[in-house]
Amino acid sequence: MSDKIKEHYGNLFKQHGRDHVSVQYSTRESQLKRFEVLLDVSDSMASISDMGCGLADILPLVRKRFGDIPYHGYDFVDGFIKSAEDEYKADTNASFHFFDVNKDTTKVTTDYVVLSGMLNNKMENNAVFTQTTLDVMWQACNKGIAFNALSTYVDYQDSHLYYQDPLSLFDYCKRNLSPYVQLRHDYDVKPNSIPFEFTIYVYKNGF
Repeated sequence: MSDKIKEHYGNLFKQHGRDHVSVQYSTRESQLKRFEVLLDVSDSMASISDMGCGLADILPLVRKRFGDIPYHGYDFVDGFIKSAEDEYKADTNASFHFFDVNKDTTKVTTDYVVLSGMLNNKMENNAVFTQTTLDVMWQACNKGIAFNALSTYVDYQDSHLYYQDPLSLFDYCKRNLSPYVQLRHDYDVKPNSIPFEFTIYVYKNGF
């Protein structure tokens, strides 16, 4: 991730604190919907990692669905990590790690690794960054990964955001990660809208 994007999120956090706006979600409802779809990757899991965890807002949903399993949150914004550590300090099975996907590797593997929103900011090398991130996630999982991205199947594109062809990304996962890939492009995150993003699940040993 670039210093420019790191500064961008750092400034959002300074302005808004622990709020969905700080991690670039337009509404809390749309944020939760994305999390719900990501966690549909499995009906059960013994551990999970959250790549680009932000403020670890997905953690309460993890606890509700899967109980007190080990959770590892990774992010490269210091303020996010410190805030998450403070917010969830009573959760002894949650840990948070400063992590740059271009430089670091995870020290533990978990059943699943999930990612929400981390691929959406426009940068100089989005395609390479996406592939690097997916490869890091794949190495860190025992059973599979789940991630979302903005879709090119839209009638409007924000100039500051990066939109990906779902079929091309599906193809990358199929050819480079696993034969077991699912593409979901059937859900709305906002009322009265069309699906403008998608989620992909990739499994190591089938669904």
